[in-house]
Amino acid sequence: MDTYQHYIQAELTSWLYQMKKPPSIGSRLAHGVQKKINQIIPEKVHKIVTAAIENMVKAVITGSSWIVPKASAKLTMKEREMKVRSRIKWYRNSASAEGAITGAGGILMGFADFPAFLAIKMKMLFDIAALYGYDTKNYQERLFLLYVFQLSFSSQKRRNELIEQIENWDLYKDQLPKTFDEFDWKTFQLDYRDYMDLAKLAQLIPIVGAPVGALANYKLTEQLGKNAMNAFRLRLWT
Repeated sequence: MDTYQHYIQAELTSWLYQMKKPPSIGSRLAHGVQKKINQIIPEKVHKIVTAAIENMVKAVITGSSWIVPKASAKLTMKEREMKVRSRIKWYRNSASAEGAITGAGGILMGFADFPAFLAIKMKMLFDIAALYGYDTKNYQERLFLLYVFQLSFSSQKRRNELIEQIENWDLYKDQLPKTFDEFDWKTFQLDYRDYMDLAKLAQLIPIVGAPVGALANYKLTEQLGKNAMNAFRLRLWT
């Protein structure tokens, strides 16, 4: 095992520890409050929001027009990951600029950030998958991206459940939804909405919205990129 492989193994070990650690007291309390709020919201509203997010995500993840980078099979792992990090940096900066622009526009522009930021994050996942050598035209690979996305934007309790599926993807993939229509979109939207509400609510406030939007998008994109890297490392190295 060379030096870079040791480095990857160390990062993977640290990442898995973070994904598997039990929820903190604060995390459990916040999750409990969010759960009660969600119970108060009428089911009709949940259905409307679920349908909106489902349609938005499905439009992005099933798009056949994505142009993804090609990585030579001759690349070493270090060279491959240099390209991955370069793509994450590009998307991170793009997302930060987009967050600043929409944040500066107040509430209405802040709402416009949702689909734009979603598309940026999904496109980044497609690029990362391609650079690691995975065919993103394959349904199961696109489903894997959804699970990585969900892992990144959910409570610690939910992460504990999702990381087991990602860590043992070859065992789980045949038991997973056969089509995107069978995917649990309600859980997906609740996890994503609750997480993003906490991270980006201040973006809707005039004046402070721009710096908050820029910083939030920067950090959230970087977080997703890091999780995607380690998720693909798991499949390549374990």
